[in-house]
Amino acid sequence: MAPPIKVLQFICSTGFYGAERWILALAQYLDPSQVQCELAVTAEAQNADLQLVKEYQKTGQATHAIPMSSRFDLRAIRRLADVLTSQRFDLIHTHGYKSDILGILAARRAGIPVIVTPHGFENARDIKLRLFVWLGCKFMRYADCVVPLSPQLMDDARRHGVPGARLTYIQNVVNLKEVEAIAQNPAAAAPKQKKRIGFIGQLISRKNLGEMLDIFATLRQSRDDVELILVGDGEECAKLQAHAARLPCAADIHFLGFRDDRLQLLKSFDVFTMTSTLEGIPRCLMEAAAMGVPVAAYDIPGIDQLIQHRHTGLLAPAGDKAALQAHWNTLLDHPDFGQTLTKAGLDFVHQQYSAKRMAEEYTQLFQRIREAIRA
Repeated sequence: MAPPIKVLQFICSTGFYGAERWILALAQYLDPSQVQCELAVTAEAQNADLQLVKEYQKTGQATHAIPMSSRFDLRAIRRLADVLTSQRFDLIHTHGYKSDILGILAARRAGIPVIVTPHGFENARDIKLRLFVWLGCKFMRYADCVVPLSPQLMDDARRHGVPGARLTYIQNVVNLKEVEAIAQNPAAAAPKQKKRIGFIGQLISRKNLGEMLDIFATLRQSRDDVELILVGDGEECAKLQAHAARLPCAADIHFLGFRDDRLQLLKSFDVFTMTSTLEGIPRCLMEAAAMGVPVAAYDIPGIDQLIQHRHTGLLAPAGDKAALQAHWNTLLDHPDFGQTLTKAGLDFVHQQYSAKRMAEEYTQLFQRIREAIRA
């Protein structure tokens, strides 16, 4: 019997969001007799004491810290390559623009293959970030295999020049065990005084959260029984807080930051909403369905893979603020209709997004790449 394939999952993490939870779900469902899957994260000033590392260690697999003295310390390439060679990894699997750049260069130095999984492409407004994203996409072309999480991300990868022969599609998943445990606990929801419209995720430009604030401000002109909850951190946080402070309804807009009790908060939402301009297949929508929280969002690629209008949620044309506000009102005023949508959404997620299925497909991919290298 062949020894397990030794894989290093590598991410430059800034919190515990979709990509981090995806990595953890994969590790939890891989068969250790076939794949030994360890984790490496960059050790940077802004990401000390990462929740991902704590959770990953509970799987029994090893974790590695790659020191970085600045935001893009090129010495991390050598340090990562040293881990790859000294620990005899068969391949490295990267997640995110910076991780892709560092991981591809380290893999070449170590002489092993590299797999890149894009979790979403950023349409940032900041010119420095745009240049960084562009560089990451250029590097992605040199991966041995690129595995996007959705058909839209497959198209995006092709648009960025990834050769078709290096593309493999493995559909995104979510591990719902933790969510369903909270959903089934009647005492788990966070207390509230008003009906809640909420969002959980990174506060970054492609989430388009300024538009969400504006829609909420218009809604508050006609009703005073609602509040807006935003859970998560990100580079847009200060800008969004300043924008919210200028609105007449500022007292009913709450930025809670990163929270360990995010699932309890999610359970307290009456509506989960997204105004994103760009997405992969958002894990948070799957979690909302599992928690029994109805979804109203903009109709964009990725979101449309999960939400079918008036079947598993409500969709508004991207940028149509009035339509999205109307959907909020519908779900706030007709909770029975919302529960019908979430039941259909949960059934769809269970049918299409099994973590066990994803782990099996990745095991086959890892085996295929190792055999190709040995041939």
